[in-house]
Amino acid sequence: MYRFLLSRQWVILTLVALILIPTMIRLGFWQMHRYEERSARNQLVADALDAKPMPVEKLTSPGHTVTTKERYRTVTARGRFDSEREIVVRRRVNADEEVGFHVLTPLVLTDGKVLLVNRGWIPADGPSQTAFPKVPAAPSGTVTVTGRLMPDETTEASGIKNLKGLPDRQVMLINSEQEAARLDARVLGGYVVLTAPEPKGDTPELIGKPGNENAPLNYAYALQWWLFAAGVPVGWWILARREARDRGVGSAVVEESTPAGV
Repeated sequence: MYRFLLSRQWVILTLVALILIPTMIRLGFWQMHRYEERSARNQLVADALDAKPMPVEKLTSPGHTVTTKERYRTVTARGRFDSEREIVVRRRVNADEEVGFHVLTPLVLTDGKVLLVNRGWIPADGPSQTAFPKVPAAPSGTVTVTGRLMPDETTEASGIKNLKGLPDRQVMLINSEQEAARLDARVLGGYVVLTAPEPKGDTPELIGKPGNENAPLNYAYALQWWLFAAGVPVGWWILARREARDRGVGSAVVEESTPAGV
């Protein structure tokens, strides 16, 4: 009854099923690996955001590379803003997906070192974004700021190309080494996303907290792939049984319609 399994059609179908099963199992493990990675990153972010604030110079220094564990840590710094040498970061969006700039202002610390502070988002003056925008003034005098420590931006991590020939005082990426050369100063590695003091009046829009990656979605995808893998042999067996049944019914009909003695 099952000799049809040796036909070309069924051999191909069986081979496809045998290939699909391990492939789907591997895809399930890949999604589970992504789930574990995202869960670990989410936990690192949560731990960093919940940690007690500390002076910025306890976590970074000139030439320091901000690590994954240091990222998003809340830090404090005291100094004065050097508004005359602030720059803007192009093609940044706010919570409403509006394109504008991030305002990057050097904060000169009491010991002379410089901390790059991202004061927040401002809208672009026009579609060309070639002219330096109108930037709300930074607080004057000595101030204490609080913010989230961030690593230097790179094209590899952000996908943003570091274009050349930009308008004056405009950059694509925030990079402490590049700013150290421009400012001719000792610039602390990484930068800080300002969280306090709260904006008042016409000031840049603060950048919100980082959101969690959707790790449970990868977990659901892993289960889905494994269910698909389990369903392949079940589907193959159902199709084979149906084919055998149809062939058996067809043979019985032929036998009944054949005259006796023929």
